[in-house]
Amino acid sequence: MEFNRKDLSDDALIHIYRSLLWPRMIEEKMLLLLRQGIVSKWFSGIGQEAIAVGATLALEEDEWIMPLHRNLGVFTSRNMPLRNLFLQWQGYKEGYSKGRERSFHFGSREHHICGMISHLGPQLAVADGVALAYKLRNEKKVALAFTGEGGTSEGDFHEALNVAAVWNLPVIFIIENNGYGLSTPVSEQYHCRNLVDRAKGYGMEGVQIDGNNILTVLDTVKGVRDYCIQNQKPYLIECMTFRMRGHEEASGTKYVPPHLFEEWSKKDPLHNYEQFLLESAVLTQEQLQSIHQEFAAHIDEELKFVRDTGTMHVHTQEELDDVFAHDASAYTIPGDSSKAHPVMVRKDDGDIRFIDAIKEGLFQSMQVYDELILMGQDIAEYGGAFKITEGFVEAFGKERVRNTPICESAIIGAALGLNLEKMKSVVEMQFADFVSVGFNQIVNNLAKIHYRWGQNADVVIRMPTGAGVGAGPFHSQSNEAWFTKVPGLKVVYPSTPADAKGLLIAAIKDPNPVLFFEHKALYRSVSGSVPETYDAVEIGKARCVQEGDDLTIITYGLGVQWAEALANELSELSIQILDLRTLAPLDYDAIRSCVKKTGRVVLLHEDSLTGGIGGEIAAWIAEHCFQYLDAPITRCASLDTPIPFNRELEKNYLAQARLKDAVLKLSSY
Repeated sequence: MEFNRKDLSDDALIHIYRSLLWPRMIEEKMLLLLRQGIVSKWFSGIGQEAIAVGATLALEEDEWIMPLHRNLGVFTSRNMPLRNLFLQWQGYKEGYSKGRERSFHFGSREHHICGMISHLGPQLAVADGVALAYKLRNEKKVALAFTGEGGTSEGDFHEALNVAAVWNLPVIFIIENNGYGLSTPVSEQYHCRNLVDRAKGYGMEGVQIDGNNILTVLDTVKGVRDYCIQNQKPYLIECMTFRMRGHEEASGTKYVPPHLFEEWSKKDPLHNYEQFLLESAVLTQEQLQSIHQEFAAHIDEELKFVRDTGTMHVHTQEELDDVFAHDASAYTIPGDSSKAHPVMVRKDDGDIRFIDAIKEGLFQSMQVYDELILMGQDIAEYGGAFKITEGFVEAFGKERVRNTPICESAIIGAALGLNLEKMKSVVEMQFADFVSVGFNQIVNNLAKIHYRWGQNADVVIRMPTGAGVGAGPFHSQSNEAWFTKVPGLKVVYPSTPADAKGLLIAAIKDPNPVLFFEHKALYRSVSGSVPETYDAVEIGKARCVQEGDDLTIITYGLGVQWAEALANELSELSIQILDLRTLAPLDYDAIRSCVKKTGRVVLLHEDSLTGGIGGEIAAWIAEHCFQYLDAPITRCASLDTPIPFNRELEKNYLAQARLKDAVLKLSSY
């Protein structure tokens, strides 16, 4: 192995050596602790340290890195205290994730490291978002994301590289090609000769290097960093290496031919670099031994501290409280106080439509937050599929109103990356149905990140939803229930123009991920009085639409219009209507009050019956309000079928077709 020191001083070479040795010695201790049963799992990066260490040393300390399982060298090179890492790995409350995560599934804002999730690919898109923030602020920085060769088979790899190339983002993608995805060899993982060859297909440059040569990695990443900053473009680096241990220790290595271990052991990044330093007279054998002894003593000292740490004390309320970020000012850059009263001149002073209320809330929020970014398919000059952002490019420019490739997963990941740099974003799904291809980013990345390591996800996803427009199975689904059971997500679903504006403003202010459902059938069919002022409607509070004494219809969205129409038709009944407005969190106090008042409840939603939010509310009422009930809880929902296209079939599908019968049956019980 040839080492080219170029202009590196002896002190620099020694610093690199210490940075390379430190994670190796920590790992060797972790493997011993694993055999002793002190830790439960370990993903070894022995033999691959040069990639993580070299890449991290090549970056500035305030540039974000998205590491994976085998990148201990990222954490150590960012000078994370070893005792804190030990506490993390052994599941103590004092660790970076308060005992809620294991191994390397954690991050640290202080050290500009974004914690991974097990699904591998999503981290790449997060780097896109960070790089976009750097680009928009004209900062001379790059973001860096790691993936294994197996992760390049994920759709997220394609989406992230495509977005980075299309948007000319200063992001470095590093492939650690260690030969195996768990037990699957590269011959069964991809069929191109070299993974770096894929770079050309995305319109970016790439290079393949020896990932076991620490000086090659360091020099390459430094040069690539300069290229990305100067040219404002992404770059792909394929680092060839080998995994000297199992995917994780329990999986073993029996599937690996023995000759590969013999071959790659000769390419050990640490041993070869040590030999180079000795031959170059940078260090003596005695000095090497002294550094080893120093590190061993420090490891034992830090481990003793951890062993003296007390037992975990569990506090249920703290667990519940940490699911969401609560103080918006602590997580995001606040809006400009001089813009406390943004304006959007209306054509007249009368009522405005549901769709115009959304537009107004979005426009005023863009005025308040200079770094609020809108992203979505066709939202720029075209104005979006429903024309809500029409005119926004002229007002705010294409940097803030961004057309996206058809890459839902990558765009949601990029939104999270923007938030790492404390920038807000609103992502428009062209139709709520299409969110399924971004599902993983929402439920596993956005939703869990605050609970896992205290990083919020200040992202709003706008979801044009619902039937009644004859659009068929893939443009009409009511899929809000997919998300209401996921801790960490807020789900908002307005039914009036005033609430549409006020709740959207609140959602954008909120430091947590919010799925904002907008019923397409309400866009141009419903009008109402809406304050011109920039005022939020509190998330988590239901609205009493009308009082009544005989029974209560609890609903939301288009269901409110159905309930009001039926109440007018059945004037002999005194029907109370409760508009939930927010499905997560639910306003249980309002639900209890309604049940207590009328003793009869119809739970109405457009979503299919099975698995809908009505089932959860019914269970809660039965558990907490049974003494107030005078009749069985009634659910009225749409059929358990996909949504049909034919208008007559669609009418039969929708819950409205069965609402009158449900109400009359309940009233006569």
